[in-house]
Amino acid sequence: MGPTTAPDPDPGHPRRWAALAALCSSLVVVTIDNTVLNTALPALAAALHASTADLQWINNAYTLVFAAMLITAGGLGARFGQRRSLIAGLTVFALASAVAANADSAAQLIALRAVMGLGAAFVMPATLSTIVSLFGERERPKAIAVWSATAGLGIVIGPIAGGLLLEHFSWGSVFWINVPLVAAALAAAVTLIPALPGRRSGPVDVPGLLLSATGLAALVDVIVRGPERGWLSSGSLVEAAAAAVLLAAFALWELRAAQPMVDIRMFAVRAVSVAGAVLAVTFFALFGLLFVYTQYLQLVHGYSPLDAGLGALPFALAMAATAATSDRTTARIGARRSIAGGLALMALGLAGVSLVRVDTPFALLSVAMAVVGAGMGLIMAPASATAVAALPREKAPMASALNGVVRELGGVLGIAVVGTVVSAAYRDHLHTALPLAPPPADADLPSAHAVAAHLPPPQGARLADAADHAFTTAMHSGTWTCAAIALAGAAAALLLLHPPAPAAAAPATPPARTPAGRTPAGRAG
Repeated sequence: MGPTTAPDPDPGHPRRWAALAALCSSLVVVTIDNTVLNTALPALAAALHASTADLQWINNAYTLVFAAMLITAGGLGARFGQRRSLIAGLTVFALASAVAANADSAAQLIALRAVMGLGAAFVMPATLSTIVSLFGERERPKAIAVWSATAGLGIVIGPIAGGLLLEHFSWGSVFWINVPLVAAALAAAVTLIPALPGRRSGPVDVPGLLLSATGLAALVDVIVRGPERGWLSSGSLVEAAAAAVLLAAFALWELRAAQPMVDIRMFAVRAVSVAGAVLAVTFFALFGLLFVYTQYLQLVHGYSPLDAGLGALPFALAMAATAATSDRTTARIGARRSIAGGLALMALGLAGVSLVRVDTPFALLSVAMAVVGAGMGLIMAPASATAVAALPREKAPMASALNGVVRELGGVLGIAVVGTVVSAAYRDHLHTALPLAPPPADADLPSAHAVAAHLPPPQGARLADAADHAFTTAMHSGTWTCAAIALAGAAAALLLLHPPAPAAAAPATPPARTPAGRTPAGRAG
């Protein structure tokens, strides 16, 4: 007989696994919406007479508000209770989705997407912090692994769901689908998630809320608009300076406030800062890859939106498999090796994507994407769990919110940087192949195909072929960039990420601040 397993001194809440299912269903709703709209953009352009700039802001308004409000949402959730935050966020998200499905102008849709981002910002941090509160130390890594697999799957399921809906319904269906999904998530949240108490001592940190929201909004906006107006343009430089000033003022205020919304000292814990950087690198590589890969499948290979969405399925399946078992992998080899190995595996898969050609068969593409997905699955749960484990349990809402912020910033930066690299390389390669290419064709691949469709067949075919080859070669530059970033992240994880000592969280927690609000996990509700 093997050794007897000691009983877990902190088994967690009796309804913890049922609550986890409800939390994951809530999470998948908002993560799907990060990518579901990509397949609907052509239909939106036709129905709402939306310009390219309008389409960019229909996408970016959600991301901008979501990232800007995460810290605020995490602070309010910690104060008033995570279940209340979750329910309120889902309700706002569903109502805005229902109205967005009936929008009759691009401006209306942009505003409603911003409201949807506001609702989603209250959902994401509430899910992880509730898991930390409900699960004991022994089972928490497994729960976070399931949560991580759900978050990653939602990102990839989005294009598949969008393509499937647009095969049969109008563009409004990508918003209407949120209503029944949220209704099911709300029913699960009310019945399965216990109402853990918040901490209501002291006044709301209004200056902290305003400084964090405006500072993050400025930072995300300068990243999103950098490729459009130029990274070194006066507008970009002024907004970047404003973001730096606002975020510095936020940090100084939080360090001096009697009741701070965020304990800035938690960044002094190496595990927290390095895990955050790892997550940012991971999502930089993922979103940068997906940005060019979906265009490659639809425009170069000619896949329909649904087929292009299904093209990401090997990634999703591989990521789900490794994420769901990442707790066992981490137990065997440690979080540091799991994270570094996952980033190295992502870099290997990205290098594989960098070798594809215009006519590369889907079977080979699937292998490369599966390798990227398997690598990502090894990263998300141990990185999130490492940051959470390094802090006291009452800091979980802020750790979750900050994880969300760095993921969003990494993803937005990945799209911006890879988009800039690919766009410049595409123009160079097209001009080399066709020095006299018609003017709009050198803007991007969709423009080249549109121009080619109006030319006589021989010239049109030659332009389309040259543009496809130019884009595929340019995509290599983007994916090599992602691979280099992933490898740098792997090296940083190996050098800097070490298991936190039991006392590592002490500097991050001012003594005796929240005695009234510290309810032992699993004993409330």
